[in-house]
Amino acid sequence: MTEQKRVKLAMRNISIEFPGVKALSGVDFELESGRIHALIGANGAGKSTLMKILSGAYAHYTGRIMLDQQEVIIRSPRDAKALGIDIVYQEVDTALVSYLDVAENIMLDVLVNRMKGKLFVNWADIHAAARQVLDRLGIKLDTRTRVQNLTLAQKQMVLIARAIAEERRFLILDEPTAPLSQRETEELFRIVRDLADNQNVGIIFISHRLPELFAICEEITIMRDGEVVSRSSMAQMTTKQVVELMLGRKLEENYRKTAVPIGDKLLDVVNLSEKNGAVRNINLYVRTGEIIGVAGLVGAGKTELCKTIFGALQAQSGELRLRNQRMQIHSPHAAVKSGLALVPEERRKEGVFVEEPVFSNLTAANLGKFCAPLGFLRPWAERTAAKQMIADLGIKTPHEGQKVAFLSGGNQQKVAVGKWLMAEADVYLFDEPTKGVDVGAKRDIFELMGRLAELGKGCIYTSSELSELLAITDRIYVMYDGMIVQELLTSATTEEEILYYSTGGT
Repeated sequence: MTEQKRVKLAMRNISIEFPGVKALSGVDFELESGRIHALIGANGAGKSTLMKILSGAYAHYTGRIMLDQQEVIIRSPRDAKALGIDIVYQEVDTALVSYLDVAENIMLDVLVNRMKGKLFVNWADIHAAARQVLDRLGIKLDTRTRVQNLTLAQKQMVLIARAIAEERRFLILDEPTAPLSQRETEELFRIVRDLADNQNVGIIFISHRLPELFAICEEITIMRDGEVVSRSSMAQMTTKQVVELMLGRKLEENYRKTAVPIGDKLLDVVNLSEKNGAVRNINLYVRTGEIIGVAGLVGAGKTELCKTIFGALQAQSGELRLRNQRMQIHSPHAAVKSGLALVPEERRKEGVFVEEPVFSNLTAANLGKFCAPLGFLRPWAERTAAKQMIADLGIKTPHEGQKVAFLSGGNQQKVAVGKWLMAEADVYLFDEPTKGVDVGAKRDIFELMGRLAELGKGCIYTSSELSELLAITDRIYVMYDGMIVQELLTSATTEEEILYYSTGGT
């Protein structure tokens, strides 16, 4: 191919404040088109905030943004896109229009910006253009399918398709592989390399999956506490060095569950099937003090299993027994009353109230505890209990009245967990709880699960991260195509064996 002119993007002395917190302080960042650059840091380090400034989401920053040594003004997403800068956010449901179809979402910028003043839209052309983008990505999706009917992985690919539907010079990918399977991740990498090598697009790649960064990125910038602490080529770094720079301390050994006495059966799931067939004939149990894992690839049915147990999806058949007593779980409300708790995979959509303060979120699952005799809420009691939970979980927030929307992903996850700790459940269902959180927050979540086990609680932990399952669980159930195909003792299995059964091995 003909060598294309490199365009240099530079952010100089960028600072921004939110109520009660200085998120960025004098940050410098730079990238050339045609390069793949990793941006990494612990949750709350400021990387997503920096990228939101670059993509026009935050206008009240100070500092300068330069393109080829010319200062440019970015105060809105429109400004950023006009300069060829776009972002694919981690939380897909906030960026997609669920009631529109795939083609309308992919071509949304075209529909908004190019159809002004026109009486008619040529929908055949819109669908053909969307189909062309999907074919380029190697994605088999019907362009007429409504986005609300897609899986999380499919929604992610629609967002990426939208971003490359228009010519872009710089593309920001914020945790793009979090909901993707290994095959989908490899396909995404192929697309990213093609964009950089053949189309001269500069890629900023944000991920907590360090092996991915070493596999695809050429350069890395590491942030901590709102500042840049390192910038270098990937070839000069090791995984250990990256983690230590992120955390600001020496890397501790991987977390391992503390041995605690395993008691009697706490929850017994017998022949459970979901109404629409997402999970079928599930048999599993968890005992007091036990953490069981549910492994499986994307689409295996792990999330649907959790939601069926919790009453968010309707069961077709089967039964649940808690301490040998049959439960009638027809709704999440009934599940909570029976002593079950669910920390869902899509935390912003289902796990927290992002526009409400931290204290309201933490007390949401147990409001009766904070009511006066006539049923009126006692805000001071809510705040007092919330302050204690914030301290116990190490939630980084300036105060308990801060909106959850302003917290980092890892701290939002801690809030999602904390509300169930206040509800004092017996069995905790954790659905991909470490997705999109850094190594420090992961360790905090693992320690929390270990503490629950020590208290005699039962934990069901679903994950596609096999190394994490091996570190924290006592037993592992492997799912494939909506069914449990194998039960394994954690101490006697390997990643290879789990993956074998996860891919349909018998």
